[in-house]
Amino acid sequence: LGELTVSHVTPGSVQLEWSVLEGTFDSFTVQYRDVQGQPQALAVDGGSRMVTVPGLSPSRRYKFNLYGVWGRKRIGLISTEAVTGEGISGPRLCPLWALAPAPPKKEPPSPPRLGELTASHVSPDSVQLEWSVPEGTFDSFTVQYKDAQGQPQVLPVDGGSRTVTVPGLSPSRRYKFNLYGVWGRKRLGPVSTDAVTDVYARHCALSVAAAAKPEEEPPSQPILVELTASHVTPDSVQLEWSVPEGTFDSFTVQYKDAQGQPQVLPVDGASRTVTVP
Repeated sequence: LGELTVSHVTPGSVQLEWSVLEGTFDSFTVQYRDVQGQPQALAVDGGSRMVTVPGLSPSRRYKFNLYGVWGRKRIGLISTEAVTGEGISGPRLCPLWALAPAPPKKEPPSPPRLGELTASHVSPDSVQLEWSVPEGTFDSFTVQYKDAQGQPQVLPVDGGSRTVTVPGLSPSRRYKFNLYGVWGRKRLGPVSTDAVTDVYARHCALSVAAAAKPEEEPPSQPILVELTASHVTPDSVQLEWSVPEGTFDSFTVQYKDAQGQPQVLPVDGASRTVTVP
């Protein structure tokens, strides 16, 4: 074996050349280590005096050893070093899946949009609200406002509705209503409007020689006693209360959820317990 030289270098390959000063070899073997440090061997037929080592990494130093094979013997070892060029490495084989076009990414659905909120009908104790959804659909809606005592109230509305009547208001009062749309786990909005409830109409009646009816005693006001939590779980609380005197038409439990949003739970007047889920 004569001298081993580097005749051509690219970012991804090195071309080696050598000479045979005397005799002939059956084959040759080029040995080197790849970028991970693993030994690699490249077999070359005995008639060749040149080989290109492919699949190298750019800007790296490699040491190449060339052996001559003669019969069953491995003769010599001549060596050389080379540094691959900079830039993109030469062509490499890639799996067929890499050539296939990537499936188109699904665009996330665009969120629905709330339109204008208006008060379409006003009475002394109620306001009818209407709204539009110009784009998309909502799972449900929530109307929020404060009552005459300044307490926050929440009125849930199903997603297919575009109108709702807010009852139990006081006459001649200004109310501000906020409408939120619920879409999945998101609450979008709000859109808002103000409305002033009407004044109660006053009617006068003339009575001729009619005896006035005796005034009836107003019923005594019912009394609420202490509210207690009788049973607690990680995600619910059971409440109990008593009414020692009189009767109520209904009850209302108010609280704020984990996000600080006010919630309202109506309970019928005969109940003395409720579970807040």
